[in-house]
Amino acid sequence: QVQLVESGGGLVQAGGSLRLSCVASRSMFSMGWYRQAPGKQRELVATITSGGTTNYEDSVKGRFTITRDNAKNTVYLQMNSLKPEDTAVYYCNARATIFATPAWGQGTQITVSS
Repeated sequence: QVQLVESGGGLVQAGGSLRLSCVASRSMFSMGWYRQAPGKQRELVATITSGGTTNYEDSVKGRFTITRDNAKNTVYLQMNSLKPEDTAVYYCNARATIFATPAWGQGTQITVSS
């Protein structure tokens, strides 16, 4: 069972930036981030494959950038121009193969104040 350890959440003012990191205990085909705001369903934020193919939720395009260091089994999410509506618990997600059941991190809170 892969272990995912997240870091980098916190409180930031609107317009500010934060960077999330997630380290996997072994190599994974795809890694990414989902988020869940109070009273809402968990939604995709961004994913990246081991080959570097990325996918972003429309509302974060141009503001968030996902990258990964395959040698360190680590994925990063650079979040710029943060908005109050970005407030949520952010979860790291990883799949060993394209069809594998995803593993989840414990979640990290991001709060953007207006």
